[in-house]
Amino acid sequence: MKQTSVQHHTFFSRCSSSGEVFIPEDFSNEETLIAKTTDQFVRQEILPLIEETDDNRRQMVRSLFEKAGELGLLGIEIPEKYGGFSLGKKVSGLVAEKIGFGGIFSVSYNIHVGVGTLPYVYFGTESQKQTYLPKLLTGEWIGAYALTEPNAGSDALHCQTRAVLNESGTAWLLNGEKQWITNAHLADVYVVFARTKEGITAFIVERSYEGVSVGSEEKKMGIHDSSTATLILEDVEIPVENVLGEVGKGHRVALHILNMARLKLAFSNIGASKRALQLAVQYGKERKQFQTALVDFTMIQEKIANMVVLIYGAESAAYRTASLIDEELLDVETGNELMTKMSPFVIDCALNKVNCSEVLDYIVDEAVQIHGGYGYMQEYEVERLYRDARINRIFEGTNEINRLTIAKMLLQMKPPLSGENRQPNGRNDHYIQQAKQILKQSLKAISHFDRQKLENEQEYARLLADMVKNINVMESAFLRTKKIIAANGADHASLKSLMTDVLCEEGYRQVQAAGISLLSAAITDQEQRRMELDAIQHLTVPIYTNLFKKKREIAKAITETARYRS
Repeated sequence: MKQTSVQHHTFFSRCSSSGEVFIPEDFSNEETLIAKTTDQFVRQEILPLIEETDDNRRQMVRSLFEKAGELGLLGIEIPEKYGGFSLGKKVSGLVAEKIGFGGIFSVSYNIHVGVGTLPYVYFGTESQKQTYLPKLLTGEWIGAYALTEPNAGSDALHCQTRAVLNESGTAWLLNGEKQWITNAHLADVYVVFARTKEGITAFIVERSYEGVSVGSEEKKMGIHDSSTATLILEDVEIPVENVLGEVGKGHRVALHILNMARLKLAFSNIGASKRALQLAVQYGKERKQFQTALVDFTMIQEKIANMVVLIYGAESAAYRTASLIDEELLDVETGNELMTKMSPFVIDCALNKVNCSEVLDYIVDEAVQIHGGYGYMQEYEVERLYRDARINRIFEGTNEINRLTIAKMLLQMKPPLSGENRQPNGRNDHYIQQAKQILKQSLKAISHFDRQKLENEQEYARLLADMVKNINVMESAFLRTKKIIAANGADHASLKSLMTDVLCEEGYRQVQAAGISLLSAAITDQEQRRMELDAIQHLTVPIYTNLFKKKREIAKAITETARYRS
């Protein structure tokens, strides 16, 4: 593949020092108060409504938007100039996490504050911002995002919806259908993507425009509480002032806004994961079999520990990414500035989306398993969490598409993974450095791949992406724990040290297995293959430890509090 020089300010080239990395423990008192306010909102306003009938839900969700607006939860990322708070990705992630398990509201909320609002913030004209942002941040209006079509899912930019400029050049005539639009029946305004002769263009379409209609609600496996329907556009006249960004360059709006949406979705998944863990531990403490509480069985303890460890890694990586983005977007006001600053973070956002959605799937599955037969019953909350979780591996680009994106961009980095030539700092850092060495070997083995070959043999992309995902989590957790120890001493970080031990040791084993699989397939010369595989097998790593014992300690510590605490 032709190597294009890409400057990446990602976890590969920044924050190798624990003192530089942001961790959840760094949140200020004011930011923690925002989190508590959000948590209180979910528990007092959202959870009591989950059992309401479908007929009542749409009006209840609109009411929840208004209450969220009153609390300031819709304006976290909106500039102060328009009534928002300009608090950035870390705090917006914190709020999304807390709302993450509020089933009746979480999906609608994420769409509204993310893809339903941020296009105006970064790509809107001053007039568009003044018109729409004040309404969106109060909950007076609800936003939606219309990209997907019946024949354009993962390949969304090959849409068939068309827009033609009228003869006088004053308005566009819009025709087409957009499928699976979240907030479809609730929204007052949609960001709609259509094909023009200049290319894909983004339009602001108000619900009140003649020719705009919404189909019936989709019957879904999960997320029953969110409105999902087809947006129908029949000869809709759109004023030229309602073009969002530049004509023919709507793909820039779509790709960069979706990039940020992936990170927000990751935080929402973290919140749902914590809720599923809490429910599993509570049930495991109450339920007895053979005169013994479930949490006292070591196989159940292993499940609980695995859940906790995965959350710790996901949380560490996601907040680290959000902090790096906040640093880059500090003074960004225009779409062009956003594209320049956000381009290096495509890998990071995709990694977090893939990791957190799969962590959530694992955790809700194990939570149902701990509940046994009761977990399959609808009167138990964990059953809803299980069904609702499944869509996250499809939302905001399937995990397969995201893995392809990660691999393609990784192969464009020049030089790949530079700046990592130092002595490891302890056993966990040793695992991390050797895992990176395996990744470098794997990248070298397929460096000759062109784009078409990677498209045709996607298993290589999957393995690369999974190696990077594991390394990102390992390093983020390691730096987080190291920073906590430096600030408070090892005694105050014993549990997090155990979790980091598990993440790094198991993560290394997973990277090693992926590297062996990739090199075995990619290197056709038998002697060269033997040399490369021997190099992996003979990497010096710390002796493996008794992870069963560590996991039992983790599980017992979590069982005492019955919930995960950052």
